[in-house]
Amino acid sequence: MRPAPTILHLDMDAFFAAAEQAAKPSLRGKPVVVGGIGPRGVVATASYEARIFGVRSAMPTAQARRLCPNAAYLSPRFTLYRQVSDVVMELLHALSPLMEPLSLDEAFVDLEAGGVPAETAAVRAVGEQLRRDIRSATGLTGSVGLAGAKLLAKIASEAAKPNGLVVIEPGTERELLGPMTVRTLPGVGPATAETLRRAGIHTVAETAEAGEAELVRLLGKAHGAGLYAMALGQDDRPVVAERDAKSISVEDTFEVDLTDRTRVRNEVLRLADRCVQRLRAAGRSGRTVVIKVRNYDFSTLTRSETLRGPTDDPAVIREAAVRLLETVDTTGGVRLLGVGVSGLADFTQEDLFAQLATEREAAEAATAAAVERAAGEREPQEAEEERPRRWHPGLDVVHDEYGAGWVQGSGVGRVTVRFETPWSAPGRVRTFAVEDPALRPGEPLPLVGGAPAGGQSSEPAILPKFLSPEPGDTGSVGEEISRR
Repeated sequence: MRPAPTILHLDMDAFFAAAEQAAKPSLRGKPVVVGGIGPRGVVATASYEARIFGVRSAMPTAQARRLCPNAAYLSPRFTLYRQVSDVVMELLHALSPLMEPLSLDEAFVDLEAGGVPAETAAVRAVGEQLRRDIRSATGLTGSVGLAGAKLLAKIASEAAKPNGLVVIEPGTERELLGPMTVRTLPGVGPATAETLRRAGIHTVAETAEAGEAELVRLLGKAHGAGLYAMALGQDDRPVVAERDAKSISVEDTFEVDLTDRTRVRNEVLRLADRCVQRLRAAGRSGRTVVIKVRNYDFSTLTRSETLRGPTDDPAVIREAAVRLLETVDTTGGVRLLGVGVSGLADFTQEDLFAQLATEREAAEAATAAAVERAAGEREPQEAEEERPRRWHPGLDVVHDEYGAGWVQGSGVGRVTVRFETPWSAPGRVRTFAVEDPALRPGEPLPLVGGAPAGGQSSEPAILPKFLSPEPGDTGSVGEEISRR
């Protein structure tokens, strides 16, 4: 334990939902839920206005809709979130070379390694300046916790939410932790909490009073001893600048169970390609290919195959994933599929056969493309027109006449768009045919500093609640139907 609160934990406030409110003036101060919008979707983040109704992360979207039917339910825009996250992480890295990202919106920083004096006043000043810098650079808010250990810094940032700062002075740890539920401690999930509950242990203080020997008897040596130390407020885990990923994976949940074997195979191939993209983006290769199959009855199976050496070759990973799929019975219906790669390395072991297969596949693809181009010269190019567009709520669009906006909803051949930008007033709503040639997907706009020179406001995108538009004040002049 450190004698001064020099470990900082930053947690952005309702990150995905706050970013959407910042980008969409008509949603500020209103309930917003970001996540899967289908019948099997799951909530990724809920705004504080939605949390009042009981909506929480990881909750099924269908349940969230019952609790808060009037919220805006939006598909996530990870391109925007990563852009904002990069800005925030740069600000954190400027404070210290020891910065440990945990996710897009959360990180630890070792201020002592950055030369900040080990004094409460000094670290508090750094934390307050960080919050101001984040607000200025992104228009969003974050909560900061400062303590002498990672466990306590994270607890402090949770206590600071939303948009606050809490410092836990060394020596006050046990007094602070005692009344908290045992689920507060890292590593205590539902199963561990139930084991402790059956033993009459509900709070952190009761965990400490139970003693190390009893916890080891209940949970095993490693878990029991670690939990006892944390219940005493002892956490000597260092801030690690680079957290080495153990695996890279992607998965999709389907709105309707997949029963067609060919469709299941094609989805596995698509997931394998996405996994390779993430693998290469991280500059890694992997030796073990894993598939995950969740059946109609929620039973989940995993299958894995270890290759002769690490690879990032898409052909090798695709073939391995398909081989693994052949060992799984999917006739009853599949609700989720996943493909992952583990045993990661920083190098790729060349595989002559895989290289030849890749070259052969590339040649075949080039030949097929040439044939398709030749056919396209003889026939009208209708393929793109025939493919129906899917306009997910929340996604960016651009209209030739009305400019930038976002999708409010779609159905029965129509798509409703609200035309507004992060620096504008709440915008108008218009409805178009889904195949309207003037409407096309757009790119996320900057949340701050993006207003044109013509004079529109560049105030921070998130306003204090008392300055946000009233629930009934949407700025809309009604819904119009485009006859284009």
